[in-house]
Amino acid sequence: MTTHNECQSCGMPLDRDPKGGGTYSDGSRSRTYCSHCYSYGRFTHPDLTVDEMKELCVARLRGKGYPRFIARLMVRNLHKLERWNMGASRPLASGARSE
Repeated sequence: MTTHNECQSCGMPLDRDPKGGGTYSDGSRSRTYCSHCYSYGRFTHPDLTVDEMKELCVARLRGKGYPRFIARLMVRNLHKLERWNMGASRPLASGARSE
């Protein structure tokens, strides 16, 4: 079972997730995705492209007071995360575990 330090969809540090991570369809915690991205075995925004996710993350970071250039630096490598490298826009949509 692989444990990640950051969400493999948005890059948020998993230790900062107020809910302790996303959930699988059986309610157990994911060690791969945060609660903002993954809930009960499904992505919360299943149709987002990686570029749309970057823009969403930049907007959230800006809302927390980060300057735009810092926010863009923080999301520049999202395309390297597991969700975006699985060859499908909706991996694990059935609730299967990747861990």
